[in-house]
Amino acid sequence: MGIVAVFPGTFDPIHYGHIDIAQRGAAIFEKVIVAAYDKPLKQLLFSPEDRLALVRTVFDNHPKIIVTGYSGLTVDFCRQVNAKVILRGLRVFSDFEHEFRMALANHRLVPEIEVCALVTREQHTFLSSTTVREIASLGGDVSSMVPPLVQEALARRFKELGGDGQTLVPMTALRD
Repeated sequence: MGIVAVFPGTFDPIHYGHIDIAQRGAAIFEKVIVAAYDKPLKQLLFSPEDRLALVRTVFDNHPKIIVTGYSGLTVDFCRQVNAKVILRGLRVFSDFEHEFRMALANHRLVPEIEVCALVTREQHTFLSSTTVREIASLGGDVSSMVPPLVQEALARRFKELGGDGQTLVPMTALRD
């Protein structure tokens, strides 16, 4: 049997950068479990159920990618699903420092689980869920960043919230 990898994240929302990392991981590992964390320490736009539904739909026809939600420590979840690898994506230099620290902490907790970081493709280096949420909240076109079903879900969610979603979407500099 081959190696199973877990690709953890909040996926709020899932975007083409996430999709690329999961698909590239599936080319390396026997199975990639895309695991949506249910209770991160940040405010989310979509509920855990909505995030899972979007991610499941995106990977619906990919036989090597399984989608599930999880709680608690990622390394504990990896043990539960017999994964030997945590799959991560690196976009910019600051990602490396953050991922490096997380990898060291996870290795301290469970030394037998390795971390594999894939460098993002050039066209996705600017892409983050925060950027997607902010642009969508301001009525911008995110069609090059997310699949159509995610774009539609964003539009519906911001319509439900009313206004431009400022209470759930911290603004950076896109308004300036």
